[in-house]
Amino acid sequence: MSSPPKAAICYFWGIMMPFVNLAAQRDAYRNQLEKAEKAVLDSGCYIGGPEVQALESELSQYCGAAHTVTCGSGTQALELSLMVLGLEPGDQVIVPDFTFIAPAECVQKLGGVPVFADIDPRTLQISPESVERLVGPKTKGIIAVNLFGQCAPYEKLREIAGKHGLWILEDSAQAFGATQNGKKACTFGDISITSFYPTKPLGCYGDGGAIFTVNPEYAEKARLLANHGSKERYRHLEIGTNGRLDALQAAVLRVKLHHLDQELERRQQNANTYDQFFKSLSGFTPQVLAEGNTSTYAQYTLLVEDREGFIKRLNRAEVPYCIHYPSPLHTQPCFCAGHAESTTDASRPIVEKVCKQVISLPFCAFTNVQKIIERI
Repeated sequence: MSSPPKAAICYFWGIMMPFVNLAAQRDAYRNQLEKAEKAVLDSGCYIGGPEVQALESELSQYCGAAHTVTCGSGTQALELSLMVLGLEPGDQVIVPDFTFIAPAECVQKLGGVPVFADIDPRTLQISPESVERLVGPKTKGIIAVNLFGQCAPYEKLREIAGKHGLWILEDSAQAFGATQNGKKACTFGDISITSFYPTKPLGCYGDGGAIFTVNPEYAEKARLLANHGSKERYRHLEIGTNGRLDALQAAVLRVKLHHLDQELERRQQNANTYDQFFKSLSGFTPQVLAEGNTSTYAQYTLLVEDREGFIKRLNRAEVPYCIHYPSPLHTQPCFCAGHAESTTDASRPIVEKVCKQVISLPFCAFTNVQKIIERI
């Protein structure tokens, strides 16, 4: 059974179907994957090198980003991006209150102050109206998360950013391959990131991530910081980190990238099947896809009025589920204790409600959704 996705409370009772069927995906591409893996292992070049360079070029070509810099994880991509953008201690950054901890965590780790915004009740994306209310004299930027696989409302967010002189960091950890009005995700921010965690729509065999930008200076600095602040051996221009992607992960991603569009089509079909079922029932509301958006459906997520009753039904049917996310970020102890500024906005009624109703079901390109519906 595959491991449950990060950033959620996941429930598996006994031996049952996988939440994300990574074994079936590997079986589908086994010959290509084993050939790519063997080539890397036989080469003796395990960090960086031609595989990583080729992957960066192919990622840029796929999403339309001018520059791509790979790194060790999606979280590391966020941290490096904030360093590139010049975040300083005391700077405030607006982040959604309903998402994985990484965006807010990275802001606070670097000495900044996360300010938590409410979300749209239908799309579950960050609310531009809430963002506008939160902008203050210390605000430097906005982190917009493409939650559950569809893009945040970038046209409205860009208007706010332009009005107040803010940057936008696009967190597309769940949405590489999604589009908004025909434009690919990872191209909406001043700098953008994605994650290659195994359960992502494009995932490797461990942690991995990438940074995307049209700004050549941003790309150069990100690459510098990801290599201990060094362009040449034993000469360090800045304090950086070890943020390099290994060649084996790059080789795996290159194989999977070749199949991504086909998998996204199957994910869309699976989502449509779920949607038709749940829309026919009362008390169930699937995440709404905003006009102009396509989604990678990193998770299939819906709101359930009687979540506890539905969970009992899932348990009887031996269908695993996850709760993405069980509580608002601003209630996490790491943000509550001694960080009053990060919780200055007390008006997040949508997030409070959504956290009590949200639930995700087994989902990927290889999930038999019809079988799950029959069990339910």
